[in-house]
Amino acid sequence: MGVELIEAHGLAIREFDRRVRRVRPEQWSLDTPCEKWSVRDLVGHIVHEQLWAPELLAGCTPEQVGDRFDGDNLGADPVHSWVLAAAAAREAWITPKALLRPVHLSFGKSTAVEYGWQMTTDLAVHSWDLARAIGADERIDPNLALAVLEYLEPQVDSWRSMGVFGPAVPVPDDTDVETRLLAVTGRTP
Repeated sequence: MGVELIEAHGLAIREFDRRVRRVRPEQWSLDTPCEKWSVRDLVGHIVHEQLWAPELLAGCTPEQVGDRFDGDNLGADPVHSWVLAAAAAREAWITPKALLRPVHLSFGKSTAVEYGWQMTTDLAVHSWDLARAIGADERIDPNLALAVLEYLEPQVDSWRSMGVFGPAVPVPDDTDVETRLLAVTGRTP
């Protein structure tokens, strides 16, 4: 894979961050390409994931974390909530030896590397979703798109069977990497 996980994660955080900071007050209720999610719901989903990362990377189990991150994690200032959660998550990911630790996820024990690619994939794909919803620049960093596509392609059918992605959208074989990534995740670029 051309881009290593920590670099890809940093790119994904930046991609999502530049979209969140462009959301205008009247746009939080707009629909997104994610079925039944508004812009606020989508950002809330990503913030929720970022809040979990430091706990899981520190060795906590989902049972130990419990319901502390359930409910509205965005409050009155969703951008500020994102910034705080993203900074804490990023710090946890770049901690020395963070990628060497096992993590306990809802479906069982995993490697931190696998968890990191899952988080990076979600950030990257939802960056596009958020951009589409608010009318911002939809382009994803090409190195990030390639890294996520290389990670995701071999296992996308298992993600699809769990309901994470819809059916793949057909695209020509010679299409660019970002379009291929979006299409394989069921998005129409």
